[in-house]
Amino acid sequence: MKTYQGSEIRNVAVVGHAHSGKTTLIAALLHAAKMTAAQGRVHDGTAATAYDEEEIARGTTMQNAVAFAEWQGVKINLVDTPGFHMFCHEARAALLPVEAAAVIVNAQHGVETVTERVWKYAEEANIPRIVVINQMDHPKAGGGGGLSALIDDLHERWGRTCVPVQLPISDAGGFHGVVDLVTMEAFYYTPNGDGRGKITGEIPASLVAQAKAAHEALVELVAEGKDELMEEYFAEGTIPEQHLITALHEAIREDRIFPVLFVSGETNVATDHLLDFLKVYAPAPIERAPIAVHAPAMVSASDSGHANGGAAVASPDAPPSDMTARAISDSGPASLIVFKTMTDPFAGRITFFKVISGVIKNDVTLENYTRRGQERLSHLSVMQGRKAVEVVELHAGDIGAVAKLRETLTGNTLGAKGAEIQIDLFPLPEPAMTYAIEPKSRADEDKLAPAIHKLMEEDLLIRFYRDPMTNEFLIAGAGQPHIETIVSRLKKRYHAEVTLKAPKVPYREGIRAVTEGHGRHKKQSGGHGQFGDCKIRLEPMPRGAGFEFASEVFGGAIPRNFIPAIEKGIVETAARGYLAGYPVVDFKAIVYDGSYHDVDSNEMSFKMAGRLAFRKCMETAKPCLLEPVMKVEIEAPDEFAGALMGDLNGRRGRVQGMESRGRTTAIHAEVPMAEMLTYGSQLTSMTQGKGTYRMEMNHYDIVPQLVADKILANAKRPVDEEEE
Repeated sequence: MKTYQGSEIRNVAVVGHAHSGKTTLIAALLHAAKMTAAQGRVHDGTAATAYDEEEIARGTTMQNAVAFAEWQGVKINLVDTPGFHMFCHEARAALLPVEAAAVIVNAQHGVETVTERVWKYAEEANIPRIVVINQMDHPKAGGGGGLSALIDDLHERWGRTCVPVQLPISDAGGFHGVVDLVTMEAFYYTPNGDGRGKITGEIPASLVAQAKAAHEALVELVAEGKDELMEEYFAEGTIPEQHLITALHEAIREDRIFPVLFVSGETNVATDHLLDFLKVYAPAPIERAPIAVHAPAMVSASDSGHANGGAAVASPDAPPSDMTARAISDSGPASLIVFKTMTDPFAGRITFFKVISGVIKNDVTLENYTRRGQERLSHLSVMQGRKAVEVVELHAGDIGAVAKLRETLTGNTLGAKGAEIQIDLFPLPEPAMTYAIEPKSRADEDKLAPAIHKLMEEDLLIRFYRDPMTNEFLIAGAGQPHIETIVSRLKKRYHAEVTLKAPKVPYREGIRAVTEGHGRHKKQSGGHGQFGDCKIRLEPMPRGAGFEFASEVFGGAIPRNFIPAIEKGIVETAARGYLAGYPVVDFKAIVYDGSYHDVDSNEMSFKMAGRLAFRKCMETAKPCLLEPVMKVEIEAPDEFAGALMGDLNGRRGRVQGMESRGRTTAIHAEVPMAEMLTYGSQLTSMTQGKGTYRMEMNHYDIVPQLVADKILANAKRPVDEEEE
């Protein structure tokens, strides 16, 4: 295929709420550009960017996919993104390799929860946004309030700079085309065609007045803030078409205007006009401001993007002294950033990257600045969904892929030796749900760890670890569907079958009173005996303070070399718990007296004495059970706020506050972890799938006695070694 320069490339992330038709629209764009012989469909797995078996089965996008359209001398790279709230981290990652975001809005439902979230992501990343109202063929397009209500909704949420650059031509018979408000032409289509059969015609009489008013509003907005345009506008009463095109392109690139277009991906109406718009108005990579990167001296082996996770562009919070700038240009040293990793059953690991500077040629050897190794890039490709199309070279700003790199992972930066940079990554959200995972057989156990680590290379939000307190293997993800998808892929791809179960809540134990205890360990079994004797005091400490140890022994009652053994005995016994086998935390232990024997005393004896003294103290220390309390933020449409508040109260939650965010409400609360283990599926049920939540560990608190009694009734009280 043709080699494209940076000025001939457009990189666009297609983002929006689930079921807004993103994947279908991309399939229509590819068909309109003659990249596919027939228009792909999501339901039968023929859509170019819906090739994953889990996505086809579930009918929703769960990971980013890349495709490209060659259109009138320009290559348009399209990144399809998930719209389900649990996979929003993928949509955020898609903003790294692009210069524009096409925000897809469902014509029936308007702006939805995830639409607002991805808009915010693009805003934070300074990515220009193009609003595309999709599914205009639906009888309920406009949500019952018509086009004006839909535009009013956009203005209310994102401001008056969301301005139509088209008007839809619709009637009772369906969606027929659009009026271009820049050229003031009408374009008509045959529904369910190839997307290329538009006919230029007169603007319908019913839309002439509306089109003139909308054209004037667009011209005024474009001219705003630009003195030379304002002078031309006042002198001529308008702005000439070519000047308007140039000014609109600049306004979009500078985030001053967010154009609104109308299409139907399902019936392939006005899709070629969308391609025209992206070609003319979407910023080219070389128009992007230089990217802030870490200076060469600041890059080290510890600067691993993979450890941090996430996707994105340079952090705006980094100290200026650490940073330099790298322009997207062929003239710079070769460099690229990896934004996605995928495992293919035939090709193995496929690495997706954006060329930041220089020209990347086939079979070039580059240095991995992050992991301190070298990689040879053989068989350079551009991806058309799952299909790899080989290329000879890729210029700055282009998106490519290469298979079978040895060590390179998502977030790594590669390039020419001596021109090292590192792009900071947006931090990923913490996983919201954790399950215990058990292999079904010994064979599955052998396959489990390697298979999960391959999935972790693809999805940085997955966590897999052993809980040191419960000895369970835990897998964490964005929610129940996310984890179920992981389990399904383990079985289908790697033939590793596992069982999921709710994880054990990591309870702790604490004390509420100052108490003293005496521990004496004495054994005589011929020859040297064992003797250790100590008196300790336990004092409760604030939650989260951990453990402290101190000695107040004077006069040599206990030799100094035996004091650490007493501490070790206390620590080991505290780890085994007192009430139910959970570790005792947040206390201070002070040894203040004791005695020893010149011959029989040793470290083991005083370690055992420390254990006995600790258990004696616990009898009168008012021990209590502690539970982890999560900091939770729930966001849902306003109409569900009351039900969500009531549900949180039923979960022993404490609401900390509420925050209005447009038409949604964010509820901040503290809720015990035990009450949140299955919250994801219940929230989906309560909010018709429109609610999202995230949570993180906040603190430990005392379990109410009635709840604690039930937990302790099912727990086995630990037995001390002295009692065994």
